[in-house]
Amino acid sequence: MPGTTAFWRDPALPHVESRRACHSRACYKPHSHPTFSIGAVDAGGSIFTGSQDGQAVLGNGSLVLVPASCVHACNPLPGALWSYQMLHLDAHWLQAHAPALDGDTARVLHCPVLYAQFCAMNALLFSRASAAEKNAALLVFLGACASAGADPLPSERKPLPRQLAPVLETLQAQPSASLRQLAQAAGLSPFQLIRAFRAATGLTPHAYQLNAHVNRARSRLQAGTALAQLAHELGFADQSHFQRVFKAHTGITPGRYR
Repeated sequence: MPGTTAFWRDPALPHVESRRACHSRACYKPHSHPTFSIGAVDAGGSIFTGSQDGQAVLGNGSLVLVPASCVHACNPLPGALWSYQMLHLDAHWLQAHAPALDGDTARVLHCPVLYAQFCAMNALLFSRASAAEKNAALLVFLGACASAGADPLPSERKPLPRQLAPVLETLQAQPSASLRQLAQAAGLSPFQLIRAFRAATGLTPHAYQLNAHVNRARSRLQAGTALAQLAHELGFADQSHFQRVFKAHTGITPGRYR
């Protein structure tokens, strides 16, 4: 059976996006989101890897809670198909409405009742129910999620060393800054910067830049920006390069995501 992927979004609920993938072989590079994410495995096994190499095996009915900016990857067992659901929540909205879930550590939940509640809530999001009904169901689920016991992964993020603060400032001002520019900002050699940056963030500076480009591309794609224009604005060599990087991080082409 061929794999299928579906997205749900609603302008009336801009703080949430949902995804369903069935019979997928998609594999993901280590990445992070600016959103708080909740994943559910519907079928097949997968390996979840946290930012500091904390790992957990996920099976049918497993839920995983991933904080915003936490570097992670979740991939099927070798040669296997898997089906999953993924919910993305605006981090500021989450802090205001479900602060108990906010934190620095990815967590895994093995609770059949909570998994069933997640599935029902997500099915409601994809339905023709009103925005008010959908938001109410989301809040009820998050409350139940906050009350459930979770297994923390050994992936707690460490504070960013002060020496790397100028690097992030440079990346904010110049998203496509060269490795040499970033190394100069930190007062390190390129090799020293790569090692220190990866230890602090879970990504090399280049991987961090690509991840940031993909996250920026998500919102621009939702706004309808043309792929060629977006590839140029984000500094990719061409549209094909942009498509390859986007799919490696999201498991879907930018055209299908839009």
